[in-house]
Amino acid sequence: MVTDTLQNAKLYYGMSDKIATALKYIQEHDCTKLPLGKTVIDGDKMFILAQDNTTKPYAQGIWEAHRKYIDVQFVAAGNEQMGWTPVENLTVEKPYDPELDYALFKGPGSLVTVPTGSFTIFFPGDAHMPGVAIDDKPSQVRKIVVKIAV
Repeated sequence: MVTDTLQNAKLYYGMSDKIATALKYIQEHDCTKLPLGKTVIDGDKMFILAQDNTTKPYAQGIWEAHRKYIDVQFVAAGNEQMGWTPVENLTVEKPYDPELDYALFKGPGSLVTVPTGSFTIFFPGDAHMPGVAIDDKPSQVRKIVVKIAV
């Protein structure tokens, strides 16, 4: 897992060409104006999911993990917390679904506050819990999730 501000995105270009492409796309577009839903960048290899969400209390959250995609999650407006922990630390709640590319889990993990203009990168094996309310006070968040095929 990586978390940082968009102004430091160039520090992560060397991780992979695909991650560099995703971060550059976010930097070059006004993500608050992207249409909700799916925007294709490179077929199933890279696409964006633009979302307007209401954050939820931590107790209502559930951990998820993917196998086929890396998630680059960018908070374009609002603030949220995101959880992270290795999947090995959790108990399977819903087994992996290869069609939807996720499994769901329960258990403990760490939270990080992700304010407007910040991003996270979650790799396969990184369980994450997006959309957690800060201080359990729900708020509106505009988020862009770039899905990168591994």
